[in-house]
Amino acid sequence: MNTMTLWHITGWEFAALAFAALLVGFSKTAVSGANTVSLAIFAAVLPARASTGVLLPILIAGDLLAVATYRRHAHWPTLWRLFPAVAAGVVVGTVFLLWADDAIVRTSIGAILLLMAAVTVWRRRTADQEEEPDSVTTRSGRIKARSYGVLGGFTTMVANAGGPVMSMYLLSAGFRKLGFLGTSAFFFLIVNVSKLPFSAGLGLIDGRSLLLDLALVAFVVPGALFGKWAVHRINQRLFEQLVIAATVVGGLQLLLR
Repeated sequence: MNTMTLWHITGWEFAALAFAALLVGFSKTAVSGANTVSLAIFAAVLPARASTGVLLPILIAGDLLAVATYRRHAHWPTLWRLFPAVAAGVVVGTVFLLWADDAIVRTSIGAILLLMAAVTVWRRRTADQEEEPDSVTTRSGRIKARSYGVLGGFTTMVANAGGPVMSMYLLSAGFRKLGFLGTSAFFFLIVNVSKLPFSAGLGLIDGRSLLLDLALVAFVVPGALFGKWAVHRINQRLFEQLVIAATVVGGLQLLLR
C-alpha cells in the first residue's frame, strides 16, 4: 500500500472521512448496511485497496460499541452455524485480492450486493409468513446459511462490504431489530478482528494507516450514540426498508464509480 497518500489528504478529504467514520458508528447501532456509504467515501478519498485497510480498525471500533449496546440480544446458534462458511469466504477473498485490481473488486462486490437485495425483496414478498431465527436448523436453512456465510466472508475480506450480505441473511431469517443488531454486532466483531492478520499480510495495514485511524476513530462514538437513540424510534418495517435501501445504494455506488 502506498501509505504516503495518507499524509496528503486535504482538510475537505479528512472531513469526508470523519463523516464516513461517524456513519460507521450509526450503522453499527441503528441501520446495518449503511456503512456501504462509508466504504464508498473511503474508496473515493484514498486508493481503493488502501482504503480497506484504513477502514477496518474503524469498523472494529464500531463493532465494540455495538456489542456493548446489544450484547444481550445475540442469537449464538445462528453465529456458530455461520462462522465455518465465513472462514472459507475470507480465505477465498484473500486469494482474490492477490490478483484482482480495484475495478474487478468494485464490480464484483456491487453485483453481489444488488443480487442479495433483490433476492431478499423477492423472498419477503412471496413468503406466507416470517421465518423464525431457528429455521436455520432445516436443510434449506443450513444451505442458505452456508451460502450467505461464504458470500459474507468473501465480501468483508475484499472490500469490508460484508454488512449488507449478512443484513440480507438476517432479514430473510426473520430477525427483529434488537436480535438483528445483537447478532450482527458479535458476528462482525469476531470476523473483523480475524481479518487483521490477513490485511496486515497483504500490506493494507501499517503504522501510518493506524495513525489516520487514531484521528478518525473518535467520530465513531457520536455516530453510535445517535444510532442507539434513533433505533428505538424506527419501526420494524421502516428498519427493514432502510437496510435494503442502504444495500442497494452501496451496490450501485460500487458499480457506477
